[in-house]
Amino acid sequence: MNAPNLHHPSREFAADALAVRVYENQPALAADAAAVAAQHLRDAITRQGSAAAILASAASQVQFLDALTALPGVDWSRVTLFHMDEYLGIDAAHPASFRRFLRERVEQRVKPRAFHTITGEAEQPLDEVDRYAGLLAAQPIDLCCLGIGENGHIAFNDPPVADFADRRSLKLVKLDEACRRQQVGEGAFPNLDAVPQFAYTLTLPALCAARRMICVVPERRKAVAVRETVRGPIHTACPASFLRRQAHCTLYLDSDSASLL
Repeated sequence: MNAPNLHHPSREFAADALAVRVYENQPALAADAAAVAAQHLRDAITRQGSAAAILASAASQVQFLDALTALPGVDWSRVTLFHMDEYLGIDAAHPASFRRFLRERVEQRVKPRAFHTITGEAEQPLDEVDRYAGLLAAQPIDLCCLGIGENGHIAFNDPPVADFADRRSLKLVKLDEACRRQQVGEGAFPNLDAVPQFAYTLTLPALCAARRMICVVPERRKAVAVRETVRGPIHTACPASFLRRQAHCTLYLDSDSASLL
């Protein structure tokens, strides 16, 4: 009996401009999404000599990032990395730091050309916003690999602060309580009081300005957010619904996250 092809979705369809692929399980999802991401990076390097990517820091991204960093043929010494969010007031050594997450799971494994990080503990946060926005303005992004939060957020663009026409690339936001509860549920913090109330986040237009977007969303706890993203109105009540206007994005689901579709 032949082994199943992990790179073959069990279902494919479009939600407006958004391509959607559904896989039997999370390993299959991660393997295919990683293969596609790696090929985009290889193609960018071949075309222009270098590549730049924005990566997400979340429990839902671990299998995908493990698969991506294990694939051969990507010259990471030609890749510049950015991340999309960070808590205000925590340093890079904090267990919940998104810089730490990506340093341990990506930077230390593949040694990219550069990893530009948001300094969560910056003494002048508005200056840090300007500094990081300048780095983004100077570097066209070839690939954005992102997820969707339980409240439909992308990065820390929670429903109360999401703006589909935001003119900024990075901003400071107050975190929605549902978002903060998700961080506790994922084990990043011991209780709600320990979760910072504010964070830096790339805006929705900044994320969507990447030439290619790969949205990786496994797990049953994301099923409601996925349903609202794919079937609900395109509205900031579910910020991820904005992806339905992004023809350069593909949404990767497993059978659990797609269970309400």
